[in-house]
Amino acid sequence: MRTMLIVVVVLMVGVAGLGFYRGWFQLSSDTDNAGHSINATFTVDEDKMRDDKEKLQEFGHQEQEETGATNEQDE
Repeated sequence: MRTMLIVVVVLMVGVAGLGFYRGWFQLSSDTDNAGHSINATFTVDEDKMRDDKEKLQEFGHQEQEETGATNEQDE
């Protein structure tokens, strides 16, 4: 059970790191005029995520076509 929890935490950290790196997530903060409080904003860019997903799918289809063409030439 402990190993499963560690795997889940590592996966979550990995996805969060990839998301910040690719620009899917943004974290910003600002203070009020008096400086007594800090407001933090977490933003998810769904359009960027969708674009990256489509690019990944296109890459997969391109690789399948190239592999299929190579297999047909071998025959």
